[in-house]
Amino acid sequence: MPLAAEKAAAGTFEIDPVHSGIAFFIDHLGFSQVIGTAKEFSGTFAFDAAQPANSSLDVAVKVAGISTNNSQRDSDIQGADWFNATEFPQITFVGREFKAIDAKSGTIMGDLTIAGVTKPVTLDVTFNKEGENPWDKSHVVGFSARTSIKRSDFGMKAALGMIGDEVSLVIQVEGRAHS
Repeated sequence: MPLAAEKAAAGTFEIDPVHSGIAFFIDHLGFSQVIGTAKEFSGTFAFDAAQPANSSLDVAVKVAGISTNNSQRDSDIQGADWFNATEFPQITFVGREFKAIDAKSGTIMGDLTIAGVTKPVTLDVTFNKEGENPWDKSHVVGFSARTSIKRSDFGMKAALGMIGDEVSLVIQVEGRAHS
């Protein structure tokens, strides 16, 4: 996890779903990138700017809350050929290794589990800010992250060649310190 401002303090944070988001982009027949979002997710992370290696991250995404803004497609991707939501109702990511590149960027290597398959994934992370929220005086830290995965690595091979194999993920996280 990246280093933060000098005043940053070590702490444990709960992901604020109101001010966080997970989006994905996947090719559709070469014409466009379908945009999807995870509407239901939760997690916690520990962040220590002075010692990024001591950080932690644990996130769960409810598969039934994944939306591509089309009810028929959303129903299809819940099925066995895609996310298999009945058998595997959650996607999880557990951070294993946290490295700072500089004061504003770093990487998180972790285990991503989709449809019962776990693969290593590296997130490229940007530290946005840490400080006091002026409205409620809570202690908040924010990060942006990106990565790409191959859906076929997780057993999702339906319509390969028509629907892209590479999925780009864009993540925005705002965490509130545990009180």
